[in-house]
Amino acid sequence: MDSQPLAAEQQAWLAENLTRGVPPALLTERLVREGVESETARAAVEAARRHPAVVAATRVTQRQGELRALFETYSVLHRQSGWHQRLERRADLSASEFFERYYYAHRPVILQGLMKDWPAMESWRPERLAERFGDVQVEVMAGRESDPVHDIAPERFRSVMSLRDFIQRLRSGGPTNDLYLTARNFALERPELRGMFDDLRPLEGFLRPVRDRTVKLWVGPAGTLTSLHHDLSNILFAQVHGRKHFKLIPSFELHCLYNHHGVWSEVDATRPDLERFPAYRDVDVVEAVLEPGELLFIPVGWWHWVHALDVSVSVSFQTFEVPGGNTPWRLL
Repeated sequence: MDSQPLAAEQQAWLAENLTRGVPPALLTERLVREGVESETARAAVEAARRHPAVVAATRVTQRQGELRALFETYSVLHRQSGWHQRLERRADLSASEFFERYYYAHRPVILQGLMKDWPAMESWRPERLAERFGDVQVEVMAGRESDPVHDIAPERFRSVMSLRDFIQRLRSGGPTNDLYLTARNFALERPELRGMFDDLRPLEGFLRPVRDRTVKLWVGPAGTLTSLHHDLSNILFAQVHGRKHFKLIPSFELHCLYNHHGVWSEVDATRPDLERFPAYRDVDVVEAVLEPGELLFIPVGWWHWVHALDVSVSVSFQTFEVPGGNTPWRLL
């Protein structure tokens, strides 16, 4: 492969897609569109296909064929069911139906009506939070726009400021992805902010009543963006203030997600490059705008991309009141 007149990035891309089973003709066409001579492109693809490392990697991939076939079977059933085209909204859903129809079925759903008596719907408005807790020093993620892969290496972006200054910046600075208080900042673990738990109400039958680090706060301006990723547990995501746009992809379409770094996908779900990531063509995306007072159930392993449309306050939960036991769901 080293003798081929391709850039190292092109060689790596070529090798990966060959091992994934992408047809050589499709890869040749892409190289030609990038300016590689037709004969050179064909020769490069053929040389890569015969390279010992690619041959070995392809064998490993083929051994995983049974698992991929299982994923594809689930995808076919998912499409046949029609669930690949819609994300249901259910008002005043009972806990028993939630578990039976969505939790056990590994299917996302938006729940309505369960937050109507939460004091947080008023007391967590950004201006109210600034009034109540403005002097509290909080950790936030700042300077995120300086690195497009900030989610993979977040430690460089941790910053401390007063909650009042933070909220002033997010309310006056306009849409940006540069500043965000996220789950990684563990704000609700600060003693000065523990009173925020009093503004929530138990979702009896759905969640266990806990006040620990599994309950996570998200506060940010319009424009915050969380790249395509999956979580290691089931999540109930509550939108308290503002709106967020979600895109979700089933967990069993993992083989199409180019998952190179932990729980993160290489694909930019905002503008997916289908030439660079051709397998992404086969994913089934459902999307919706989560409104204030709505909760989104995200099953463990489901991929999601999140974009804030307004100044936003959200809280997420992980400890479900699973009937018959509380064994945690984790995707290892």
